[in-house]
Amino acid sequence: MNATELIQTASPLVMGILNVTPDSFSDPGRYFDSEQAIQRAEQMIVEGADIIDVGGESTRPGAAPVSADEQIRRTRPVITAIREKHPSFPISIDTQWSSVARAAITAGADIINDISALRTDPEMVHFAAETRVPVILMHMQGTPRTMQANPRYDDVVNEIWQFLAERIEFAMHHGIARERIIIDPGIGFGKTVEHNLQILAGLRRFTKLAPVLIGTSRKSFIGKILGLDDPQERLTGTIVSQTIALLAGVRILRAHDVKEAKQTVQLVKSFLSAQANRSFDR
Repeated sequence: MNATELIQTASPLVMGILNVTPDSFSDPGRYFDSEQAIQRAEQMIVEGADIIDVGGESTRPGAAPVSADEQIRRTRPVITAIREKHPSFPISIDTQWSSVARAAITAGADIINDISALRTDPEMVHFAAETRVPVILMHMQGTPRTMQANPRYDDVVNEIWQFLAERIEFAMHHGIARERIIIDPGIGFGKTVEHNLQILAGLRRFTKLAPVLIGTSRKSFIGKILGLDDPQERLTGTIVSQTIALLAGVRILRAHDVKEAKQTVQLVKSFLSAQANRSFDR
């Protein structure tokens, strides 16, 4: 099954996060070394990941940009190693730059995850159309460096929905087939705690637009609600938020804790199956 077919399956998927960076908010520097990153990829595959998302630039609030050349240096050896050992395993490249995406796809990646929804690099949409790979379009207010500086919306769900609908049309106009488009409302990317909660409450509306990916894993809104400064302590909150997302029809969970996310998918699927098949009270 290729990546496009995979994202069209009914079963929810788990995308394992692999940050090949020294400054990720959740696991700073843990997988910056290529060998450690490759070992982590193997572990996530064993734990049940359906996709591995490889990124060479931190997008935490306040993060500084990383050059395309440096992103390629960080990510290409990891993608190459995963592809050599797992010839058909889906790999996504988390980048806003077409040159990074091109290097990653050449090395074996088969999905583009662009937090700018094809806005940062004008060449990205043409490259994605040319290569016919699935594309993840995410909403972000501002840039990683500025996005948490007093984000404001009149109606956060409606504004994000309109933005993503426009980006879908933009992508299709430039030759990207609708069945290769995934959307991400961008939890934590230019949103307050209340904005993030409103997005979770309104997820079903997004699922009617396109397959939805959600990334709540260990994020700061969970920490602020629960009083947890350490991202490593936010697993329970992550699982609760993922459960909410799955019940709303989200198709992909982007997660650091793959084993737990996979178990969450299994339990929610079992519940929904039982709910669909139950006999009504007589």
